[in-house]
Amino acid sequence: MSRPPRTAPAITKKLLVLAAALTLTACSQAPAAQEAAQTAAAPQTGFPVTVENCGRKLTFDKPPSKVVTGYHPSLETLLALGLGDRIAGRTNFSESAFLPGQKEQYDKIPQISETIMLPQKEVMLAQGADFVLDNAMASFDAAGGYATLEELDTAGSPVYILGGWCSPEETLQYTLDKTFTDIQNLGKIFGVPDRAEKLVGELRGSLADVKKRVEGRTPVKVLAADGGKGPVNAYGGSGITNQMITAAGGENVLKDVKGDYTEVSVEQVSAAQPEAVLISDYSTLRGEDMPSSPAKAEEAFAIAKNSPAAKDKRYLALPVAAQHPGYRNILAITDIAKFLHPDAFTQ
Repeated sequence: MSRPPRTAPAITKKLLVLAAALTLTACSQAPAAQEAAQTAAAPQTGFPVTVENCGRKLTFDKPPSKVVTGYHPSLETLLALGLGDRIAGRTNFSESAFLPGQKEQYDKIPQISETIMLPQKEVMLAQGADFVLDNAMASFDAAGGYATLEELDTAGSPVYILGGWCSPEETLQYTLDKTFTDIQNLGKIFGVPDRAEKLVGELRGSLADVKKRVEGRTPVKVLAADGGKGPVNAYGGSGITNQMITAAGGENVLKDVKGDYTEVSVEQVSAAQPEAVLISDYSTLRGEDMPSSPAKAEEAFAIAKNSPAAKDKRYLALPVAAQHPGYRNILAITDIAKFLHPDAFTQ
């Protein structure tokens, strides 16, 4: 449903007037006070900055200070950049484990939604955010009762979508480099480019280490699935999960399927003969309990019952948050590589 856009509330400026009579001392301080006011009004170094996202140009005259984050990978990415003090509201995350050291920061940030989705339109607009970070378009769908990108822009709450997940087609075009670009863009937006470059350097170093360790090894045939007795919810050869499997020294057995998260037939899974299985791990979805990872793994093994993976019961529960754009998805590549090639990490 659609509702009229809401404009940003006016900011009331109060002038503090000293009741004391003017003195020569006060007069002598006036130039200093005037200079301080001019300094405060001066543009911050490095600003304005402009970045492109979802076909839009977003310009910032100063770093955001009242941020709202959507699905958890967006919050994780800002926390990794040391920007927790800028976050005024977040959504709920109760589907899997937190990254080390982040649960304490998460608990200090006000929760504005009981699910992974941003709140409905009126509640969202009432936040008065000066920046919104998410990694999917689902929370900006007018048909679902959410504030749109345009409405939030009008309200002074520009939206940035991680990973270029701005449309179904663009989701399929994701590459790992887009996560690095996001981190660098956020560094510009928040005036911390040095932190961003340091973080990107660390993540690139992690990827380089994985590449060196798995190089020359035979890729492990991997089925990435999310349960289902037929059709099976699985990940094809386009998008983020396929990129992660490849970087970790694996070969997606559904690489010829054009799709990211999609449905495939029982026959396709049975014929794929995976040597290992990745299972999307999340205990809740929009407030509803979900099947456990062991249960979903057993479904996959039952379908691919003659495969090496089924015989060895070899699977890894992969947090679904890692299968979305953000800081965590790069970290997870190391976890997948250790699962696929454990002997490559013995030293």
